[in-house]
Amino acid sequence: MTDAPQSPYAERPNRFPLPPLIFLASLALGYGLNALAPVALPLPTLAKALGALALGAGLALILWASSTLARAGTAVLPHHAARRLVTTGPFAWSRNPIYLGEALIIAGFGGVEGALGYLVAAAVFVMAMTHFAVVREEAHLAAGFGPDWEAYAGRVRRWV
Repeated sequence: MTDAPQSPYAERPNRFPLPPLIFLASLALGYGLNALAPVALPLPTLAKALGALALGAGLALILWASSTLARAGTAVLPHHAARRLVTTGPFAWSRNPIYLGEALIIAGFGGVEGALGYLVAAAVFVMAMTHFAVVREEAHLAAGFGPDWEAYAGRVRRWV
């Protein structure tokens, strides 16, 4: 038996699926900022093309990461316990590819709409997701996978 305090996130990272709520709130923030205080992006044609590319890349990344987790037989939903530490596929170059994909989608709306508000919302999303989800999920993974998690976290960056 160990004297080290057990992480409050050892059982699971969250009690309810907070990350989808952060994603939806961030999309709503971008929409609201664009509606209340619209600031147009320069180079609208380029912004639209880059936005469409970001939307597609974000969706593809989410699907790839989700299917990688499912094939590994571990939780995809952010409030369920991880049964395996997945380090392959998109997880080989980002510890949070689903959240990265969601950030790309929010930013992509900014490009497609030509609206700076969505880019602000994407930055808010990354900060909120890091604070309210990623830190908890990392504590959960550290508690469950110990040295394997530490080695993985040492070689793969949190976002990109």
